[in-house]
Amino acid sequence: MEFVNLIITVDVHCKKLQPKPIYRLYVNDELFTERTWIWSDCYLEEDIPIRASPGEYVIKYQVIPESSAVIKMKNIRITHADGPAYLAKNTLRIPYAKKSQRK
Repeated sequence: MEFVNLIITVDVHCKKLQPKPIYRLYVNDELFTERTWIWSDCYLEEDIPIRASPGEYVIKYQVIPESSAVIKMKNIRITHADGPAYLAKNTLRIPYAKKSQRK
């Protein structure tokens, strides 16, 4: 099985209505990170390193515990890939390699 190594970059914005909300980043159901938002009047440019086989992967952020803070991802993009990969909103798609035909 072939894997693709890539980096997804996301601009993460948080409107915090409480002091220091905690947020999590998931790719599909796998927890990638958990952080406390400690900044004001700015956004984070977060790099997500991924090594994945062909398929679809949903990237999402979640504030915990459920609170009045709102976290959004904007400008999601692939900044490095050593194989084919595509983004559609928050879903990463890695296509299956086509088998070459010999004559």
